Amino acid sequence: MGYTIQTRTDDAFDDVVDQTVAALQDEGFGVLCDIDVQATFAEKLDAEFRQYRILGACNPQLAYEALDDELELGALLPCNVIVYEDDDGTTVVSAVDPQQLVGITDNSELDSISEDVSERFERVLDSL
Repeated sequence: MGYTIQTRTDDAFDDVVDQTVAALQDEGFGVLCDIDVQATFAEKLDAEFRQYRILGACNPQLAYEALDDELELGALLPCNVIVYEDDDGTTVVSAVDPQQLVGITDNSELDSISEDVSERFERVLDSL
C-alpha cells in the first residue's frame, strides 16, 4: 500500500510550486516550511540534485483537533507535500497520505480528521 498520493504535470517547476502553495492555502493549509533540497545539497554537499522542494503544510484547526486527541501526533506533523522534477522533465506533486500516516497511531478518534485532510489533499492535487 502506498504512503503518498500524487499527480503529474508538464507545467514549469516553479509555477507548480506556486500553484501548489496557493491550492493548499485555498484548502486552509499554511506552508510552515519550504525546503529547497536541490539548493541544500548544492550548498552543504557540493552535490547536484534535481529540482525538489518539501513543503510542510499545516491546517491549524485540524492540527489542534488531532493533537487534542493524540498529543504524540506532533511527531508526524506537519504533513509534507513534495514537488520535484522527474527524470523525464515532468513535475510531480506528491502528498503524504494522511490516512496511512495517522493509521500508525491506532487511534480511531483521528479517522475523521485524516479523512478530511485526505479529501483536501485530493482537491489540491486535482486543481494542479
